[in-house]
Amino acid sequence: MARNTYDIIVVGSGPAGESAAINAAKHGKKVALISDRDKVGGNCTHLGTIPSKALRHYVKQVMQFRSNPLLREFATLHKPSFPEIIRHADRVIDEQVYLRSTYFEKNDVNIIQGHAFFNDANSIRLGNKGPLLKADHFVIATGSRPYRPANVNFDHPRLFDSDKILSLDHSPKKVTVIGAGVIGCEYASIFGGLGCKVELINPANTLLSFLDWEISDALSYHLRDIGVRSRHNEEYDSIEYHDNYVVTNLRSGKRIKSDIILWANGRTGNSDNMGLEELGIVLNARGHIEVNERYQTAVPNIYAAGDVIGWPSLASASYDQGRAACNAIVDPDAFVAIDRVASGIYTIPEISTLGKTEQELTKAQIPYEVGKAFFHNTARGQITGEQVGMLKLIFHFNTLEILGIHCFGDQASEIVHIGQAIMQQEGSANSMKYFLDTTFNYPTMAEAYRIAALDGLNRVF
Repeated sequence: MARNTYDIIVVGSGPAGESAAINAAKHGKKVALISDRDKVGGNCTHLGTIPSKALRHYVKQVMQFRSNPLLREFATLHKPSFPEIIRHADRVIDEQVYLRSTYFEKNDVNIIQGHAFFNDANSIRLGNKGPLLKADHFVIATGSRPYRPANVNFDHPRLFDSDKILSLDHSPKKVTVIGAGVIGCEYASIFGGLGCKVELINPANTLLSFLDWEISDALSYHLRDIGVRSRHNEEYDSIEYHDNYVVTNLRSGKRIKSDIILWANGRTGNSDNMGLEELGIVLNARGHIEVNERYQTAVPNIYAAGDVIGWPSLASASYDQGRAACNAIVDPDAFVAIDRVASGIYTIPEISTLGKTEQELTKAQIPYEVGKAFFHNTARGQITGEQVGMLKLIFHFNTLEILGIHCFGDQASEIVHIGQAIMQQEGSANSMKYFLDTTFNYPTMAEAYRIAALDGLNRVF
């Protein structure tokens, strides 16, 4: 095969691109991966999931330090600044880059730095004068970036989005977050945990309305407890920019003065300036690439996966989508569509959810019952001092099939996977009785499943 000719070229080095490229290489294909950064990892590693979750972790440690009776006398010695905590997060980024570079090297994936532009359906050019690379198939996994409307001045030093916020060089006292989606809520809890006063502008009447109502209510309560004021049913109208402060004007006529504004009002796919529309590939208004159920675009040999195709826009799902898109090319019989994903929301405390909510089941008129376990009632929770947290299991009243898992509290995104494994089983194997018939280590947070199962089954027997 010619030097610049490959079986598969993957564009993007985030989770979807990484899994697609490595999966293709493991199937014996000659693979190139194009990254527009000089370091692999994509936006997930450098601007999104990794830095924001590392930042959240260190803020949570600061909060635990202050609240721990054994350490409280030392808690006022030094209050870490936002830039200091960001420097700790940078260490994780470096480690992730090294690890992922090793994966590509071990699997003989050729990493090429540059911006990819499709010359035609079988070739890509890197930049204006770069080499022409040819392949039989392509996987586009370029991710997404914060949505930036034209009427917002993102060059102003007091206006940030979720990328730019990582360069914040001071600790603000008051922050306005415009947009109360997942990213907005996560950063609201981070700044609240650092002791900032936070104004969270939410156009809906509840936070994260796709969540089970009890989980959404719990999030609202605990954000309020750390100094976050959620302004529901409010929409941004305009911003006044000043040297020392900014003012957010709402459509209701309200005005909010703060040190900085964090714009967290959606994301857009990184699909521009690639020549996709000229090929006939369809993009929606937010730059997301339209694909079929096998991640295939309108051009048969070009596939797309990850955040660039939109929902669910989770790093975990992107990784699986990339592998699935590759399988659609190299091993069609192994293809599995990604349709049931556990979501992890890294607020403080964190949230994880899978399956149906009470609202959805009520609307569908499905008979269900609920079992709950509160973390402060578990031995492990009492040992670690967890006063916050709940595991909620929703199951079918007649068959006992698990229909939904909703968890709020420390390690929620870990705890949910125990129930996920049972939900994936077929027939009677997916049953609340599993949690009574299985021995869990004691004391562990996994014990919450036994407690929740007992609570729920006591309501139907």
